[in-house]
Amino acid sequence: MAKAHSERFLKIVNAVRPQITECTVQDVVDRIASGESFHLVDVREESEFAAARLPNAIHLGKGVIERDIEKTISDENAPIVLYCGGGYRSALAALNLQQMGYSNVISMDGGFSGWKAAGQPLES
Repeated sequence: MAKAHSERFLKIVNAVRPQITECTVQDVVDRIASGESFHLVDVREESEFAAARLPNAIHLGKGVIERDIEKTISDENAPIVLYCGGGYRSALAALNLQQMGYSNVISMDGGFSGWKAAGQPLES
């Protein structure tokens, strides 16, 4: 069952979306299949990441990503794909990374839920 997000939360996410780049789950599947090199970053809570995640994802939770991104990914031009549970938190994190100077950040719309629904592999 999908989470019911508050109207105010959805309002800020929808305000951010025109300012960022988003991709689909299939876009990420295709990037992986083609051997493209990029950082796959899970911005969900630590407990969500520990339970299950996309293969080869690294964890930088939305609460700390701005603080820790430079230690983990120092190249501001590095390709980065962010995901969360459904594509909302990752959209907000994408805008913040852009404001920090990261120029190649994408938020995966659909997030973990979309990946799982598409029958894609998971790690636990």
